[in-house]
Amino acid sequence: MTEAQARKPAVGSWQWGRTAQTQRALLDAAREVFTRQGFADASIADVVERAQSSVGSLYHHFGGKSELFIALWQEHQAAYEEAASAAVAAAKRAGVSDPAELFAAGARAYLDGAWQRRDLAMLFSAGDGPPGFELMKRHRGHGWIRQNDALLRLADTSLDRLYAAVLTSVIGEGAREVAAARTRAQADEIIDAVIEYARRLMAEGPARTHR
Repeated sequence: MTEAQARKPAVGSWQWGRTAQTQRALLDAAREVFTRQGFADASIADVVERAQSSVGSLYHHFGGKSELFIALWQEHQAAYEEAASAAVAAAKRAGVSDPAELFAAGARAYLDGAWQRRDLAMLFSAGDGPPGFELMKRHRGHGWIRQNDALLRLADTSLDRLYAAVLTSVIGEGAREVAAARTRAQADEIIDAVIEYARRLMAEGPARTHR
């Protein structure tokens, strides 16, 4: 192999780089258009114009407006999960073993993400999405409940599952309030309040019947 050939990037890697770059441009453009206009009023033409791309490229990479919206939501959810998982892992490395404290660490990171990506958090909670989106959100919510159930080391009972669902709902509703905050200081106040509410629930633990 000559020195020039060694310096020349492989065709496959170059094509992959271009593909990733195009997808990123379309997602970033979709974020701006959807958060400004909403899903129903946004047009593919607006997205591709902002991305400096083409309609054909959008359909090639995502399949259409609905699929682009879902891809943006999935990326948003992945960011939530990565932040929460990283916070829990950091707490464990620091010696934290109490499930309630680990839950609080992950919840705080999740809520902070709602402020950092508040435009997307508001978009996806507005009820303006493609057909089937609300069902996807419910399924994802059930996934969060299962993860919190495991983190809190709960038993496989209906009362414990309900307890995990209530805690998860507190964090989810709190995230919407955080995203709607006017300032970072207000967002931090809401985050602290949500964590305090969750701590109070966790102090009591799951309900137990006495029958």
